[in-house]
Amino acid sequence: MAEKHLNELPPDLRRLFAKAVEAAQRDNHDYATTLFCQVLKTEPGLFEARKALRAAQTRRSAGDNKGFFKKMMSSAGSSPQIAKAKMALNKNPAEAMAIAEEVLNGDANNPSAHRIIVDAAHALELPQTALLSIETMVRLAPKDKHLVIEFANAVAETGARADVAEQFLDELIRTSPYDPDLTQAQKNLSAHKILDEGGYNALAGGTGSFRDVLKNKEEAVSLEQEKRVQKSEDVTQRLIGEYETRLPNEPDNLKLIRSLAELYTQKGRFDEALALYERIQQTGMAGDATLDRAVADVKLRQFDARIAQLNPFDADHAEKVAAVNAEKAEYQLAECKLRTEKYPTDLAIKFELGVLYFKAGKIGEATAEFQKAQGNPNKRLAAMSYLAQCFAKRNMNDSAVRTLQNAIKENPAFNEEKKDLIYNLGIVYEKMGKKAEAIEQFLIIYESDVTYRDVSKKVDDYYAGQ
Repeated sequence: MAEKHLNELPPDLRRLFAKAVEAAQRDNHDYATTLFCQVLKTEPGLFEARKALRAAQTRRSAGDNKGFFKKMMSSAGSSPQIAKAKMALNKNPAEAMAIAEEVLNGDANNPSAHRIIVDAAHALELPQTALLSIETMVRLAPKDKHLVIEFANAVAETGARADVAEQFLDELIRTSPYDPDLTQAQKNLSAHKILDEGGYNALAGGTGSFRDVLKNKEEAVSLEQEKRVQKSEDVTQRLIGEYETRLPNEPDNLKLIRSLAELYTQKGRFDEALALYERIQQTGMAGDATLDRAVADVKLRQFDARIAQLNPFDADHAEKVAAVNAEKAEYQLAECKLRTEKYPTDLAIKFELGVLYFKAGKIGEATAEFQKAQGNPNKRLAAMSYLAQCFAKRNMNDSAVRTLQNAIKENPAFNEEKKDLIYNLGIVYEKMGKKAEAIEQFLIIYESDVTYRDVSKKVDDYYAGQ
């Protein structure tokens, strides 16, 4: 089954679709979702209807404004439908998808329903439909590495939403810069973009020319090889040799220089990498925050390399490791402060600086940075969580409670980030001696995820003491 466009549908289905759109425009979302589901039951591949249905479901769920316990009841009520959809998945994926959409009509953010739609869409060969639900799940759990990688791979397959996938990958790589899975996903996505820019996708669609393709063919092939850097040291060395050969003839190719610097870094040739980054900075790109971050990452890896070279059998090995780590932490903090001063409007760097201050025990300085970082929508909730922890460490417990309560209200999804906020609120209540309020928070998590941190022990200890 292939995804279809509206003009491929028979007139009666087009009229039904138009009627559904009209109902959605009048904010009659109950009727709109019913009609869109009818269209999709007949033609599951109509992606325009799928997108419109998802928008109507989202507005309908937002209008319900359910509290947490109502959402829990709604989730429990949808369990039989989820089970039914899972049973239908292998034999009749279209039916499974239709059942899952009924669940989403009542709860647009139900992750189990979205997962069924993804699996059913793959079975029916509806890549854009799968991508739509994967993106929803990623937005609900942006720190879920496997989900973000799945999203990036789906983007590479469909050729859509590349910029969005890059944003989610970049956020994870910012906190885990050396994760090989994230690095590989980023390279796959970059290869897709190069192929798209080089004209391959246009050629496949019949709108491009071989001349458009050939002008970027060499770069695309090299990047495709670069994707496999993590898998083959031989390929890495070959790419280095190739780039070194090209560099004298392309001295102003900044992308080539940066790629070579990244390869040098992977091979532990840190001084050569830093020399290339300095070369880029001298061309007038000194105002590129990502370039400054790349330089800092190389220098941090130099510290790690120094630790790896220490003899683990030396009597004073632990002291030497501690000394290098202390030097590394001092550099990391000083470098981040310089980047904050250089890019005063980049609130993500302020958040990064706040985390470093927090880890260093400089709570007053961390508080100031987290207060500023709240202005970054992507960092706001994390900044509020850290800010509350800063207040708690200064015994400003009432301020910590208010900050966490506000953050919890701002996060409509019950994801890992929200669990973290609820857990921290419980910890603050514990510190204040408010056992009843604390256990209420831990129970919220316990009722949906008994394995989260030590909530199971906290709940058991509470009831054992009754």
